[in-house]
Amino acid sequence: MQKSVRYNEGHALYLAFLARKEGTKRGFLSKKAAEASRWHEKWFALYQNVLFYFEGEQSGRPAGMYLLEGCSCERAPAPPRAGAGPGGARDALDKQYYFTVLFGHEGQKPLELRCEEQQDGKEWMEAIHQASYADILIEREVLMQKYIHLVQIVETEKIAANQLRHQLEDQDTEIERLKSEIIALNKTKERMRPYQSNQEEDDPDIKKIKKVQSFMRGWLCRRKWKTIVQDYICSPHAESMRKRNQIVFTMVEAESEYVHQLYILVNCFLRPLRMAASSKKPPISHDDVSSIFLNSETIMFLHEIFHQGLKARLANWPTLILADLFDILLPMLNIYQEFVRNHQYSLQVLANCKQNRDFDKLLKQYEANPACEGRMLETFLTYPMFQIPRYIITIHELLAHTPHEHVERKSLEFAKSKLEDLSRIMHDEVSDTENIRKNLAIERMIVEGCDILLDTSQTFIRQGSLIQVPSVEKGKLSKVRLGSLSLKKEGERQCFLFTKHFLICTRSSGGKLHLLKTGGVLSLIECTLIEESDASDDDSKGSGQVFGHLDFKIVVEPPGAAPFTVVLLAPSRQEKAAWMSDISQCVDNIRCNGLMTIVFEENSKVTVPHMIKSDARLHKDDIDICFSKTLNSCKVPQIRYASVERLLERLTDLRFLSIDFLNTFLHTYRIFTTAAQVLAKLSDIYKRPFTSIPVRSLELFFATSQNSRGEHLVDGKSPRLCRKFSSPPPRAVSRTSSPVRARKLSLTSPLNSRIGALDLTTASASGSPTTPHSPAASPPPHTGFNNTDRICDKEFIIRRTATNRVLNVLRHWVSKHAQDFELNNELKMNVLNLLEEVLRDPDLLPQERKAAANILRALSQDDQDDIHLKLEDIIQLTDCPKAECFETLPAMELAEQITLLDHIVFRSIPYEEFLGQGWMKLDKNERTPYIMKTSQHFNDMSNLVASQIMNYADISSRANAIEKWVAVADICRCLHNYNGMLEITSALNRTAIYRLKKTWAKVSKQTKALMDKLQKTVSSEGRFKNLRETLKNCNPPAVPYLGMYLTDLAFIEEGTPNFTEEGLVNFSKMRMISHIVREIRQFQQTSYRIDHQPKVTQYLLDKTLIIDEDTLYELSLKIEPRLPA
Repeated sequence: MQKSVRYNEGHALYLAFLARKEGTKRGFLSKKAAEASRWHEKWFALYQNVLFYFEGEQSGRPAGMYLLEGCSCERAPAPPRAGAGPGGARDALDKQYYFTVLFGHEGQKPLELRCEEQQDGKEWMEAIHQASYADILIEREVLMQKYIHLVQIVETEKIAANQLRHQLEDQDTEIERLKSEIIALNKTKERMRPYQSNQEEDDPDIKKIKKVQSFMRGWLCRRKWKTIVQDYICSPHAESMRKRNQIVFTMVEAESEYVHQLYILVNCFLRPLRMAASSKKPPISHDDVSSIFLNSETIMFLHEIFHQGLKARLANWPTLILADLFDILLPMLNIYQEFVRNHQYSLQVLANCKQNRDFDKLLKQYEANPACEGRMLETFLTYPMFQIPRYIITIHELLAHTPHEHVERKSLEFAKSKLEDLSRIMHDEVSDTENIRKNLAIERMIVEGCDILLDTSQTFIRQGSLIQVPSVEKGKLSKVRLGSLSLKKEGERQCFLFTKHFLICTRSSGGKLHLLKTGGVLSLIECTLIEESDASDDDSKGSGQVFGHLDFKIVVEPPGAAPFTVVLLAPSRQEKAAWMSDISQCVDNIRCNGLMTIVFEENSKVTVPHMIKSDARLHKDDIDICFSKTLNSCKVPQIRYASVERLLERLTDLRFLSIDFLNTFLHTYRIFTTAAQVLAKLSDIYKRPFTSIPVRSLELFFATSQNSRGEHLVDGKSPRLCRKFSSPPPRAVSRTSSPVRARKLSLTSPLNSRIGALDLTTASASGSPTTPHSPAASPPPHTGFNNTDRICDKEFIIRRTATNRVLNVLRHWVSKHAQDFELNNELKMNVLNLLEEVLRDPDLLPQERKAAANILRALSQDDQDDIHLKLEDIIQLTDCPKAECFETLPAMELAEQITLLDHIVFRSIPYEEFLGQGWMKLDKNERTPYIMKTSQHFNDMSNLVASQIMNYADISSRANAIEKWVAVADICRCLHNYNGMLEITSALNRTAIYRLKKTWAKVSKQTKALMDKLQKTVSSEGRFKNLRETLKNCNPPAVPYLGMYLTDLAFIEEGTPNFTEEGLVNFSKMRMISHIVREIRQFQQTSYRIDHQPKVTQYLLDKTLIIDEDTLYELSLKIEPRLPA
């Protein structure tokens, strides 16, 4: 019996030689001996599938060899040590890498090996795995399975071919039988046919003629048909049908994509979250799931059915009839109303749920699903918001290419009208809901609560920080100084202006608001705004010098209580003008509505005056105007679309002036008209009120006042003292001690008389005697009221009302939109000429004269912002002989000067640059130079931060620089400079800095945690959701990130056109743009009280310190080279 196996030793030695020279892997390994505890170090060499080991690296003959084919290699744990050796030896053994080679047959012991480095061990394991040919064996097994499968297929095909062959043979037999039957039938037929001996052959010439005629007829028919087809292909009808078909195909594709999005929303988010809500430890409740995904599943089922119907219609192409599908879809689209109404609330619930870490982790896991393609849940919840407008646009395009005699023309028009009605209702509900949510958000911030904010007619106007001067005693202000720290801290108030009330609150350290116990809620109907004190008042002179003319007073006269005065200080003159303009306009509207309600509808309890309610032009759609169902602050429907003429008519309507309409108009008028046209309309109203005001407005102005003339005669009062009008001139409030001219703001409701008697020039102020300021105050000698007096009375009322309206609009324009006049000198001169013409009017009342003089004085000032620094002035300041270095500059000074520079650049942007997406055009540097300057400043500051960090060669200095910049960013957060925060955090997140792992390892944990907190605040996630919430709760001054607002404006501009196809102005879009611009200007107008430090700004604006992006990355690679692959 043979006990050993012979092998070719010479060939083995040759292979060992090749392994030493060309082996795949060579090196020292420790091999475990037969004894369990002994290891011998050998030199191993791997060649193809043979592993040789030698006693040493210089040994010629191998000590042994292993065939590796079919083996497996795996990591082995370190073996336990029986004896305890020195600590260093134990540590060295623990760090060694152990692995075992297992052979695929019995009787062969496993080969146990170890090495010093983990990376070397992994390379040995990979090489042994390749030498075992395991992949080839697996591939061979796969190929063998495929071969067996193919053999089975061949056998099956042979059986099928045999069966087909038998079938063919049977069919051939059947064919032969049928042929024999046919032959027999033909023979029988021939026998039965009579013999025809008179067959004549046709003449060959006749055959040729018939053939030519047939050819000519066919050629003519083909030619005519080709001409008909070509004419139709080139006809407008065919082109329209092609476009119509293309629209339908695009619609089917869009619907398929929308159904897929809804499918992801339901199957990747809704249903998994329902299951999670039913778990033992639910991260979210079922109620929250229902609130977030309201009607989502129903909407998906509805559109799946609609999509199947569209695909079925495509099967009948080219006949595409879609109207009946919309007839089925329309009644079920009402579920969108609930979804749209709930949308904002669902996002709020989702944001609250994300505060739970378990839910946030689970949601990120769902969003990581490849089907989501990186989109967040908020994105999928937003898709249904745009589906109804998309249907409207599609049907509108279909109608444009559908002939008037088409069978589904009327059905498509009906579907379009229904969808537009539904879209209008949804849009109005969203607008109304947003206003209610804004009020409720403020109400929740107030600890004591505020019931007046629960009134749905209460519209938010503005908010901001003002300083309240301490108590007013006996009509004289306490002697305080504006620069006093105690006044700034104790007197700082957070103020909110609504259409009917003015709230004054204090803010606690936790961000909550507390209403003042006295004077916290001011009803505007009881308030008198004093714009400027009389020159004869010595105390007022002193207060003006102390406060820098930044103060204004609100005199409150509550019924049944003593009057008191609230004195507020604005941060700047522009802020003061803006606050006074908004407050005065709100009081104007309240008193106008109140007076007209009492005067014109004395026996009615309806809140809207009859003269406005009965004017169909104010609430019914027409060819040149379209209204929404949402009411503005004057209880009149908001305008959706209107011609320029109707908008100018609304601006000068004497019966009311909505402050939201006025703000929207003055912010966006340059999109659809010019400043010269607006001023020309105001000039016409002042000079020719009877011809410029719509006739319907004048008729309704006096329609209900004719029946009350008898009561005037009974009372025996002068017509001038009992005049009923819609917008009378301002009144004067005088006191016995110091006559103060106060702007009692246009209109008050009648004080004592039910019939509405009103003095044009005097007003009762807490029972104090009044001082007349106009000749009109003395009553005429007669008490009758003839026709001539009536005509004069009407003319007087209209002229005074028109003058008051023009001054109101001009005051608002000049005080809140001063940039219009700074950039347009011609417009400024025309307004000055108009105001001088007004002042020359001999019939002008004293308060009108004073209002015109105030506007003229404000417009004539050289520069209201001359006290503010400009970036160009700072750049020109080169007094410092040498710029400070980064190490010597304190973090506080750096943060303050970054904030100062950011706010200077931010406030320099004129609001007209936010219109028309000029920053995205090719000529953006010419159209929006200040926005581009802001963007360039942001990039320069971010580059400076990155360059300063990369300038350090050692790790510790770089880590210290990172920690210092993070501290600067945190101070910027305390200063409400969120733009500066983003400048620094974006620099730290650059690839050149973020990849420096060793440097970041030196940064403290506290700094990294602070960095994460700052990044979360300015993150773009959810359309800058966290930053918006932070800005909502912070007090100006602040510097927001401009890119957030530019994204909002771009979304509005791309989603909706400026004009409809009928040429009407899309005023709903103007309103949305105005809201964003107003928020931007709110932060622009409140300046920081930070002193300029030239040494710091010289460092921050030094562009020689900036390194370009490519150089930064090269420096980063030199500091920390890439690890080898």
